[in-house]
Amino acid sequence: MKKLILWLAMSMAMCMALVLRPAGAADIVLGAGDVLKLSVYGSPDLALETRVSDSGAITFPLIGQVTVGGLTVPAAEKKIGGMLESGGYVKRAQVNILVTQIQSQQISVLGQVNRPGRYPVDGKRNLMDVLAQAGGIGPEGGDTVSLIRTRDGKTTREVVDVIQMVQAADFNRDYALQPNDIIYVERAPRFYIYGEVQHPGAVRLERNMTVLQALSAGGGLTPRGTERGMRIKRKDASGQLQVLSVKHDDVIQVDDVVYVKESLF
Repeated sequence: MKKLILWLAMSMAMCMALVLRPAGAADIVLGAGDVLKLSVYGSPDLALETRVSDSGAITFPLIGQVTVGGLTVPAAEKKIGGMLESGGYVKRAQVNILVTQIQSQQISVLGQVNRPGRYPVDGKRNLMDVLAQAGGIGPEGGDTVSLIRTRDGKTTREVVDVIQMVQAADFNRDYALQPNDIIYVERAPRFYIYGEVQHPGAVRLERNMTVLQALSAGGGLTPRGTERGMRIKRKDASGQLQVLSVKHDDVIQVDDVVYVKESLF
């Protein structure tokens, strides 16, 4: 139940982030592959729908090739308008550009999300915005998200605990994103339980999960099982396998293997 409440809270927060931070056309930087619909006020014959070439240019009626790659929408509108005016084609040209497809400014969302893929950076977008666009973290996803970014030629990886961020209502780590950033949601950590339990196998590891809670997650004891003498197989820092006797309130770790013995009576 606690996990469900946290998941709902996180989903609501992501949806609010998406609603409260809408994209603005003025924030879009044009690039190769973007599809543009252009019009000039009072000159319907100059209307055009085109795609920005790999070199960042479009071909516009009367003035020919115009480089718009790297410009914001208002800057591109001003540039084309200025070229129409300086060429004597249109007086006080009012150019309007509508970006119908954004291909150049995208972010990759991978891993355990409901809709992995590439998403356009159509304006200012933060981490939670894009997670919301991708349908949120899937049922197999963990609580943390890796954000991989390249700035000034240096690639970094930042791990963000989104559950903790929502619980604390502290969005200082809801980072602003840029094109070519990568969001990766890993699978939730697991442990394994076998022996005399109802549902042996891999189980999602919740935070601060105890041995007794692990036993419950495995469906409880079989009629032949006993809570006495439970063991955990765990690798130490050097990779050596250890077999540990455990108590009910001991905390389970990632990749632990819990063994439940058969009762002798």
